Amino acid sequence: MRRILHAAYGIYAWLALLAIVLPLAVLLLVVPGVKRRRELARRAARLFLFVIGSPIRTSASAVAPHYPCVVVANHSSYLDGIILTAALPAGFTYLIKHEMTAVPIASLVLRRLGSAFVRRGDTGHRTRVARELVGLAVNGDALAFFPEGTFDRSPGLKPFQLGAFSSAMRATLPVLPVVIHGARRKLPSKALLPAPGPIGVTVLPPLDPRRYANARELMQAVRAVMLRELGEPDLSPAGGSAPIELEA
Repeated sequence: MRRILHAAYGIYAWLALLAIVLPLAVLLLVVPGVKRRRELARRAARLFLFVIGSPIRTSASAVAPHYPCVVVANHSSYLDGIILTAALPAGFTYLIKHEMTAVPIASLVLRRLGSAFVRRGDTGHRTRVARELVGLAVNGDALAFFPEGTFDRSPGLKPFQLGAFSSAMRATLPVLPVVIHGARRKLPSKALLPAPGPIGVTVLPPLDPRRYANARELMQAVRAVMLRELGEPDLSPAGGSAPIELEA
């Protein structure tokens, strides 16, 4: 019976997502201005999480006093992008892996929202995207990253990549750590159907990049506060970073 209920809930959740995303994609095609489109996406994300019984409790007002900023969040589920969109104010530019451009509806939505795409295996492309993001940050845009770059079923915080922290250092923007709870249980890696369960988002106090000598020190400080809040193992080797420069 539990498996039947789980399957029924999961099918309902995907149908709800389709019912919300398809009209959203049409609206994003016709609504002018990236700010308006991002606000539509934020409301759609909040609506989806509400109708599947996992409303976001944290208000964007926890982020607004520190805007513009660089947000970094843990990555544990396919739902993390929707969760972060629902939890943050509408003005954020997200860094997305380039593979998402091959997903028809998702690609359309992400492009119309002004997302940045990066080819993780292409050093030259990573460098160009990094420069573009720094330019956006210097001009007052807020940036959002999942610095682990990937996720799996195993609990724990994976090694961070330095791109988010380099951008924050160069643009002198505060780094706002955000910890997502419950997403791994709700839709873990390789799962086909979401499971019932709550989602929590905790916005931690900002870290000022001017207090740190370099991006690596800033990254380590952010990891430390996120690990305390997350309560999961630290999966990074000494130093805490992955051997590539910019995350997707």
